[in-house]
Amino acid sequence: MSDKPEKFIDENGLRLDGRKLDQIRDVKIEVGVLARADGSCYLEFGNNKVMAAVYGPREVHPRHQQESTRAIVRYKYNMASFSVEDRKRPGPDRRSTEVSKVSREALEDQVFTEYFPKSAIDVFVEVLQADAGTRTAALNAASVALADAGIPMRGLVSACAFGKVDDTLVVDLSKDEDNYGQADVPIAMTQDGKITLLQMDGHLTPEELKTGLLMAQEGCRQVYEIQRQALMDHYAKMQDTNKDETEAPSVEEVVTAEENKDSEDVTTEAEEVEEEVAGETDEEKPEIKENAPEEEKEEEETDEKIVEETVEEPDTEEDDSHE
Repeated sequence: MSDKPEKFIDENGLRLDGRKLDQIRDVKIEVGVLARADGSCYLEFGNNKVMAAVYGPREVHPRHQQESTRAIVRYKYNMASFSVEDRKRPGPDRRSTEVSKVSREALEDQVFTEYFPKSAIDVFVEVLQADAGTRTAALNAASVALADAGIPMRGLVSACAFGKVDDTLVVDLSKDEDNYGQADVPIAMTQDGKITLLQMDGHLTPEELKTGLLMAQEGCRQVYEIQRQALMDHYAKMQDTNKDETEAPSVEEVVTAEENKDSEDVTTEAEEVEEEVAGETDEEKPEIKENAPEEEKEEEETDEKIVEETVEEPDTEEDDSHE
């Protein structure tokens, strides 16, 4: 029994998931999610969940792959075993090799590879959950990760697909539309409209191809705005964080302030002790000054008495002798 829906578009012109013909799925992008990568991005494109990491420019291994005049871009696309309903066999296969090749070519055209001769720029993309359009979702995540890594680029690469179901052109195919539709055309392009990836699976007339390209171009423009905004938000957040760290006092400043505070407290305590000692000394001095004259007076009176007694005694003896 086939799971193919009877109709992909209802009488109101809406698709199975409620989207309009030219409406893309919801896109969520987070930048800089991996601390050990030079650049990284987590992207959700509908039910697709993709993680991209960029390393480089760095030394090429093995050495015989080096290019003397430019850097080489290496792109590895992989679907996790648990990313699909029926467990996928782990490791590379023919499809992942083909997707890696065309995706590398789509990105390499926008990278200034001549700035980094004899080096390599490695892009790793892991599909954590698949739901149709994984190669376009992976390209969107890889482009943001390259920008996050600071790789000089001519511009971001944005990807979107269009196809045909029920003889009607639609943008960004869902899983059922991709599996049972009449055509699927993934496209990647720059913001100025240059196409870097174009593949087609199915049958389309020349007129349908031209119309579909215009629809996909609008879808890529919407994706580009989301990519651009995600990068701006990420670096604005980083700038605010760096500003807060700059304004906050360092550990050395805090320790120095505490030491200065302690020395000021010690100085204040020493001054208070000196003032107390000086106060006690000043209080004792007046008592000494007041007592000194009295003691001198007493000594003088005692001396006078001794002198008087000494003087009176000879007079008495003389009187006695005359008698």
